[in-house]
Amino acid sequence: MTVPQPPEPIPGARLLFSLDPAVSHLNHGSFGAVPIGVQRAQQRLRDEMEANPLRFFAQGLVDRIAHTRRHLATFLGADPDGTALVGNATTGVAVVLQSLGLRPGDEVVTTDHGYGAVGFSVERECGRTGAVSRTLRVPLTASDEEVVEIVRTGLRPGRTRLLVIDQITSATARLFPTAAIVGVAREQGVPVLVDAAHAPGMLPITVASVGADFWVGNLHKWAYAPRGTAVLVVAEPWRERIQPLVVSWEQDSGFPARVEWQATLDYTPWLAAPVGLFTLRSLDLDRVRAHNAALAAYGQRVVGDALGVAPADLPEPGGPTVSMRLIPLPPGVATTMDAATALRARIADRLAAEVAVMAWNDRGWLRLCGQVYNKPDEYDRLAVRLSALLAQG
Repeated sequence: MTVPQPPEPIPGARLLFSLDPAVSHLNHGSFGAVPIGVQRAQQRLRDEMEANPLRFFAQGLVDRIAHTRRHLATFLGADPDGTALVGNATTGVAVVLQSLGLRPGDEVVTTDHGYGAVGFSVERECGRTGAVSRTLRVPLTASDEEVVEIVRTGLRPGRTRLLVIDQITSATARLFPTAAIVGVAREQGVPVLVDAAHAPGMLPITVASVGADFWVGNLHKWAYAPRGTAVLVVAEPWRERIQPLVVSWEQDSGFPARVEWQATLDYTPWLAAPVGLFTLRSLDLDRVRAHNAALAAYGQRVVGDALGVAPADLPEPGGPTVSMRLIPLPPGVATTMDAATALRARIADRLAAEVAVMAWNDRGWLRLCGQVYNKPDEYDRLAVRLSALLAQG
């Protein structure tokens, strides 16, 4: 089989970012990259804040946050009245977990594709309340139908108080059939929290159509927002039960203001986030999504070929718009988190390439992303040099 052709570059897109040109930035999914125009918008907001802090915080800031929330919720197809701005998806997960009122005998169900920090949050809340956590094993090659069936048989109505499912998995770059999973859980009376950390900006999603009780997503990854910008979307029956991690002056205002307002928090990332959406639209959102997914697929094939991985052994993400791809590393390489972290650092230092290296199910994996600032030759160079680096042990 031939390697897929890379997409045509989007003219001028690389110039929108201040990334170091001496480095191949192939891991947009971890921390994103903020366009220069968004950086400048946030700096203007910081300048406004520092010019008169009292005026900035005390005169109209709550309304400005609400206006931003409406803008971002509309982009995501979510109900603005059920959407709260939070610092990141993991924060949103923590808010939900501590609002559930878990008790001994309750359980929280996750999958083995879940994000590590979310798993820590589940374990902490279960340890604090006497509830238990249970992990469903989902094979990497499972079809959507098989994933749904694993969830269906893994839930225990009356005991399972929450199912946490990823929309796009971080560790395995897999798109899960979230709407179908939510439907199965609803049949059994189990609430669902969808961790959609990578979805905003990457996928043409409508949050309302997913139908989850809780949905969290970052806008600082694929929607070009400043870091620290995410949303927690809560279905109407749950909103009055949602409590912030820290109580502040908007507590009596109810959800979402009671979750958003944290006194002297730096709100400039949120207020600048609409400029990120403007940047996406100016590049043509559909074109950006298609470009990024095609470039990630190209990178997966050329690097996979260089490592001797047959095309049939390269995991498919489950959708044509997923801009992250996974490549299995040779057996015995990066099979633990410490080893994966060390290999990522070696690749960054010796190959001048930023990638993600994962240890999942006792196997090392390389995760590559595609973004408008990337070029095909960056993946080509990595493919040529990575095999030699791995051979050095």
